[in-house]
Amino acid sequence: MYIPNLYKNENQTEIEQFLHENGFAILVNQTNGKLWATHIPLILGTNSNGEQILIGHISKLNPQAESFNQNDEVLAIFSGSHSYISSSWYDHENIPTWNYLAVHVYGKVRLHTYEESIESLKKLINKYESKSEKPIRIEDLSEKTMREARGIVSFEIEISSIEAQKKLSQNRDDKNYQNIISELEKTNENQAIEIAKAMKKNRS
Repeated sequence: MYIPNLYKNENQTEIEQFLHENGFAILVNQTNGKLWATHIPLILGTNSNGEQILIGHISKLNPQAESFNQNDEVLAIFSGSHSYISSSWYDHENIPTWNYLAVHVYGKVRLHTYEESIESLKKLINKYESKSEKPIRIEDLSEKTMREARGIVSFEIEISSIEAQKKLSQNRDDKNYQNIISELEKTNENQAIEIAKAMKKNRS
């Protein structure tokens, strides 16, 4: 990913928090000689060696699943909030732009055993059921329901590199920066308001 130095995020804590909060990713690789992408939840975790990994699964019917055996190199794209920035918000003539948060994770796929896939499903369900009134647990599901787990390919991505970008108008002076925040908040759009919050945090 092309990242100008001004927008490069190398704060490991921020990156990890971003991945925890924006866990629905696009998994990309070469499948049958062409680029292939699948939209899936991925969980950041660690392996037995204490190394960071991403954990996920896809359907066995997805051609990408079979391609992991021939091409285990993958890219996981995580997108955060984003918003259009009008140049009418500046005190000088300029061009419009877009503010956004994004993280790219590169790595190699290691396929799970059936037992490991059940553990990965537990982690996924426990994460997203934690706010439910009546959380579902893998341990409570019937044998019939759990047979559906045979229809997935579970895996972990051994991370080789992470690229993180936060483009938040860092090139603007304080007056224009604050004006952008104010205009974003006026939109009453969720994405714009989240970008305004990120801008406030980034220059607090």
